[in-house]
Amino acid sequence: MTQKCSGYDVFSGAFIEVGFDRWIQTVDRPTGAHGRAAYLAPGFIDLQVNGFMGVDFCAPGASLGDIGRAVDAILATGTTRFFPTVITGMPETMIGSIRMLAEARASLPRGRAMEGLHIEGPHISPMDGPRGAHPRPAVRPPSIEEFDRWQEAAGGLIRIVTVSAEWEGTPGYIEHITSKGVVAAIGHQEANEEQIEKAVRAGATLSTHLGNGASFSLPRHPNFLWTQMAEDRLWASFIVDGIHLGKSFLTVALRAKGLHRAILITDAVMPTGCEPGQYKLGEVDVILHPAGNVTLTDGSRLAGSSLRMDRGVGNLMRICGLQLREAVTMATLNPAQAGRIAGRQQGLVPGERADLVEFDFDEAAQSIRVLRTWMDGELVYQYG
Repeated sequence: MTQKCSGYDVFSGAFIEVGFDRWIQTVDRPTGAHGRAAYLAPGFIDLQVNGFMGVDFCAPGASLGDIGRAVDAILATGTTRFFPTVITGMPETMIGSIRMLAEARASLPRGRAMEGLHIEGPHISPMDGPRGAHPRPAVRPPSIEEFDRWQEAAGGLIRIVTVSAEWEGTPGYIEHITSKGVVAAIGHQEANEEQIEKAVRAGATLSTHLGNGASFSLPRHPNFLWTQMAEDRLWASFIVDGIHLGKSFLTVALRAKGLHRAILITDAVMPTGCEPGQYKLGEVDVILHPAGNVTLTDGSRLAGSSLRMDRGVGNLMRICGLQLREAVTMATLNPAQAGRIAGRQQGLVPGERADLVEFDFDEAAQSIRVLRTWMDGELVYQYG
């Protein structure tokens, strides 16, 4: 049955009426007075979510009910597709998390919001700084055999893998995973220019949370940040929570990559949406502070974020001075293209998936409030 919704197209500014079932069927421009109306955009896409609303996607023991609750909370932020992210852990722990998430996607009524899995590690730098909060004892070199075991456990759902370019075996590993249709991302690394170039030639197309998972101090030049910003074959994702990255770095990085190669992610972890306090991410103890930053208990380094995509869109406008349509592009079309998500790369046009978000825009505050979210034409969230 065809449904309809109307509002201002976030990209063109025109008032439109969208007809849809599971797919967008029509996009019309009604004439006449429209009065006060909300904005319409494709549903947000988050390529990196480690957990949400007290649920850790890296914990093999999470229940289907808990994961379903986290999915519903993510849909309420206007995000209609996201990539649950499994970080560095011991082999049996990672396999258990992967199986759990694959089962949740197949079993939950709204599990299809989990577009695919993102595996971040364990093939990252073992060095303090670039390793971030990932546990050092579980870091290990790239292994094609291990990837194949992951993909078998996932039933083919692994779509992104983040690996450090500094390992000798990284180029061959990237060639293998990309031959299987998986996006190869580089991150959590202390790689040099030659190593990054080899990774890109092998098929790497994405820099994971550029500017984070990095050494505490770097040579002026060359260094792996400049190299990745200068590399036009790499998309780059950014955590825009006002904590992970400063305004000056974001400004320079977005100019270097161009808005057509920049992606908003949350890197949200389990305490996101919860009260401040102490939590556990896998085997790591962390604190969610009142200001929203998530750190190891000793405060030595960040351990993911508590960002939501709707607030990230507002932060892009307030911190970086982007226009609304530019910020939304970084949360919709760009991740769809970088993540190779079919049916989500063209915007609000017939033939695309009916993943829609309706929101109010407060121009003075440079913030949005999600009113309704549709996924595959199903109303999955309504404000109030």
